[in-house]
Amino acid sequence: MDQAEAVRTPSSWVVVGLDNGGTCNNATVLDATGQFLVNNLVENPSRVLDGPESAVESLAEAFANILELTSTPLSLVRAVGLDTPGPASADGVISSKGATNFNQISWHGFDIRSALQARLGLPVIYNNDANAAALYAHHRHFGTAAMETSSVAAIVGTGLGGGVVENGRVVKGAAGMAGELGHVQIPLHGVLEEDQPVPVCNCGFEGDVEAIASLTGIKNNLLPYWVKRFPDHPLAAEPVDRAAKLLRGYGEKDDPLATAVFTQQARAIGKLFTIAANFTDPAAYFLGGGVVEAAPHFRQWFLNTVRENTQLRDEQAKAATFALVADLDMAGARGAAVAALDAVSTGVR
Repeated sequence: MDQAEAVRTPSSWVVVGLDNGGTCNNATVLDATGQFLVNNLVENPSRVLDGPESAVESLAEAFANILELTSTPLSLVRAVGLDTPGPASADGVISSKGATNFNQISWHGFDIRSALQARLGLPVIYNNDANAAALYAHHRHFGTAAMETSSVAAIVGTGLGGGVVENGRVVKGAAGMAGELGHVQIPLHGVLEEDQPVPVCNCGFEGDVEAIASLTGIKNNLLPYWVKRFPDHPLAAEPVDRAAKLLRGYGEKDDPLATAVFTQQARAIGKLFTIAANFTDPAAYFLGGGVVEAAPHFRQWFLNTVRENTQLRDEQAKAATFALVADLDMAGARGAAVAALDAVSTGVR
């Protein structure tokens, strides 16, 4: 396990946050005063490809290791926050059709929250990873005003995750599928070129945000179109999977092809945020994902382009802010911990 740069010991009871990913788990500890006890990633292998039993055991190892690292007695832990990639129910049951990270049959319909709760003997509060990141972004940005404000976050990755936070808490919905912002269908006028095919998402929808603003959208829809417009571009000679992953590096160099692709992505997210403005009128719009990990000038350009393509009324524009998700690699575990702390403090789980 990686050593933390700075470690504090708890000054009160605590909750633990566990972020489960395709290759690694990330763990953190949050005490009752709102202080995180580690300042950077603390990881161990997630072993999700070995099936549920191994994955749950790896989460238990992450839990034990973070307590040891922070010198936190088990008796001080009141609850554990867990996040995983979706799709999953609000209670942490993996989709009956599986998911990108959980593709073996043994994962289909597996109740990972209850399994970890039984393994640890502690209450486990579940969120999907995008909701957890959105929750942390909200609390980090608003601080003491977090429980009185609202926000919407779009997390651009392999797909497009998201989260809607109202009065400091994630909106989950009846089936746990609120905040699936990637599958909101958007008006494509002003996003696509006149001769550009309507993008199709892996979910089957046409013209949803994920079909454009995601790595999958780049690979399946945007890049095949734009390399025909730039046939001499170096990426035109690359396999599309590799070209899609290389594209951000070109974007950081203001490459015309890459700029065209990322402009379309930013416009699509702007359309999404315009819809959000008319549903929830949030106080903040957050942008996260791979773009946040890019060079500072590029991520600021991307955020500015999203803002320019979000149509707000004058009153909304004065009241709302646009910001990047902070501490992105730690946002999942930290958001999971924030949810657990709130559950313990309010008694609502």
